[in-house]
Amino acid sequence: MKNDLPLISFTAIDNGYYSYIKVKHGSYPNLMFLLKEELGLDSFGECGGVGRCATCVIRTKGISGVSAIKERNEPNTLEQLGYDEEIIRLSCQLFVTTDLEGSAITVLEE
Repeated sequence: MKNDLPLISFTAIDNGYYSYIKVKHGSYPNLMFLLKEELGLDSFGECGGVGRCATCVIRTKGISGVSAIKERNEPNTLEQLGYDEEIIRLSCQLFVTTDLEGSAITVLEE
């Protein structure tokens, strides 16, 4: 049942503003859609989540289990931007799971 899904809490930081977000596990297709809606980010995630446009770049802190996983187009896109740190991710490539619990996600401006 959807009501039995765990509640996830994390901090999102955009332009120096901190937002405390609470969301149910799996309630969004990916983190990009959640951040776009919750933070009102107009030009965020322009390619719709395929990992190519790099308009949803984030810095992660405290994410368990997913920081080293990079799928689809993400490694090439981040490499072209000069990012090689595992904590820099495309939010479209991260699912909304309990891995986000207690983490801090910083939106990077491009």
